[in-house]
Amino acid sequence: MIVNWRAIPQANNSLAALSAACESDGYHLQITDEPLDDVTIYSLNSINERLYRDEIAGADCITIAGGPHPSACYREVAEYADYVVVGEGEYTLPALLAAIEEGRDPPPGVATAAGYTPARHTVLLDAHPPFSQIKGFIEITRGCPFSCGYCQTPRLFGRCMRHRSIDEIARYASRYRDIRFVTPNAFAYGSDGVHLRLDRVERLLRSLDGRIYFGTFPGEVRPESVSQQSIDLILDYCANTRLHFGAQSGSNAVLRRLHRGHTVEDVICAVELCRENGLVPIVDFIVGLPFESDDDQRATLDLVRFVTRAGKAHIHYFMPLPGTPLSNEQPRPLLPETEKVLGKLALGGKITGSWMDHEIRFFRRTSHL
Repeated sequence: MIVNWRAIPQANNSLAALSAACESDGYHLQITDEPLDDVTIYSLNSINERLYRDEIAGADCITIAGGPHPSACYREVAEYADYVVVGEGEYTLPALLAAIEEGRDPPPGVATAAGYTPARHTVLLDAHPPFSQIKGFIEITRGCPFSCGYCQTPRLFGRCMRHRSIDEIARYASRYRDIRFVTPNAFAYGSDGVHLRLDRVERLLRSLDGRIYFGTFPGEVRPESVSQQSIDLILDYCANTRLHFGAQSGSNAVLRRLHRGHTVEDVICAVELCRENGLVPIVDFIVGLPFESDDDQRATLDLVRFVTRAGKAHIHYFMPLPGTPLSNEQPRPLLPETEKVLGKLALGGKITGSWMDHEIRFFRRTSHL
């Protein structure tokens, strides 16, 4: 049976991980620019799904869809795709391919037009390589204990953090000169995500040879995890001169409603620690949140100004994502002064991202089928 992977740039890391998982079960994914026999696999997010929906529906082959959007909207996607992998794919996708090849019903964790039975497993990272022939970033942690209202991560991967072992990380990191990681919070490695174990982070960093990039895309950190002790680990072991973390709002009232689990003061402290230690802070913000007042939006603008005095801000306009608590909310308009200030900062090279076009935000991220 020929198994094809539809080339979609935003899913490159999913391709690396799932190609390795399928290879372990004897299935080799062939990268293609169109659906081909016998099976074609798609990994989709909530922006690009609309670009491939008609292609999948009209494909003259068996189609499998997975990723953040199909996982959250599996009933809808099952109307045009033959199979939908819901959630993690390392175990489910090879099991589905075997079922197709042998003419059996799909395993749990796969939705079809006929129905859906949830998966009965959780992926152990050490049981599946982060990549094989197709290289990708090394995923060191999966899951997040926080429940940010706009975020799909805890809904896809759960709130219990699972970590790849240091030996396995070092094994795959040895194939890189520049080592980068996928994680919801790099400083949370080896911990429950709330109570940090920086001793374990140091053990990880000490085990690696090469230029280590830690706490920067695609493995950012959270602002409350930034301390002198955690920054010292970057300075002692890593090559990056930037630290990337999310503020999201300059209003504590909004942060509470988002269930972010940190305060504005945590963000300010993190920015100041970066500045004092010669690191450039790169800070994410979301504007147009549905329940922010004019004063809340102005507070965010003030925090953006503060950040850009020492570093850079990455700005996005709120988009409700399926499967999240804010999925049915609508973004509020930006104040004219917000658009004016953000435009001026962008012209000065102080901010990046997009507060007008969602696609810029999502087309720089990767998904996990």
